[in-house]
Amino acid sequence: MTLDENQLKEFHENGFLVLKKFVNEVFCDAILEKAKEHLLKKQAPIESEQEYMNLDENNITVRRLRQVYDREEVFRSWMTNEKIRPILKQILNDTPVLTLAHHNSIMTKLPKESTRTYWHQDRRYWNFENNDLVSVWLALGDENLKNGLLEFIPASHKITFEKEQFDEKSNFLDKHPKNIELIKTRNHTNLEKGDVVLFHCKTLHHANKNTTDTPKISFVYTVRAASNKPTNNTRSDFKEVILD
Repeated sequence: MTLDENQLKEFHENGFLVLKKFVNEVFCDAILEKAKEHLLKKQAPIESEQEYMNLDENNITVRRLRQVYDREEVFRSWMTNEKIRPILKQILNDTPVLTLAHHNSIMTKLPKESTRTYWHQDRRYWNFENNDLVSVWLALGDENLKNGLLEFIPASHKITFEKEQFDEKSNFLDKHPKNIELIKTRNHTNLEKGDVVLFHCKTLHHANKNTTDTPKISFVYTVRAASNKPTNNTRSDFKEVILD
């Protein structure tokens, strides 16, 4: 399976693309079952909401399960899925390499306890030769604006921004005069279980907190082009898997 001409054009022009019903529900449920087990145990390594918001609190709300490739076979099975490989190769125009340093996560928006994810580009903490990186987001249930759906700013991966448009944590500032009109162009597509979103590492995106009574759980991993090497002795220079 590969993208048609219009889909490929949409990805390269907008910096993201939604693939509806890409993964069957049985497989999604198998992933979800194991994810819930790890979330219940708050099984390390994790990122907490308190860590993300720099809050010094004893209560820990899981924001993401980290390093999921090494946790369960069903997680590895999705991250090395053969059905999506030709699409990733097509987008990157190169052999995709699974970079386990970044994303490689089960993402959560827990009811009432989750926080907003600020506008940002994923590339901010990554160290590679160029920007040929794509993230793969799998919805394990319904995702909408009420429970923390991702929103994107189309074509933002093509824009060269100034440092002043970001805060000290590289979050894109909502109220900066140069950002306000651009943020108004944001785009979203409600997701259902099995939908996949592909997005470029420089595409601006954010998500609101979950205001519903049901957890939102998603799966995200990132691939790089084989020719796009990580910088030596950085966080990005970590275990990888070639998806050939």
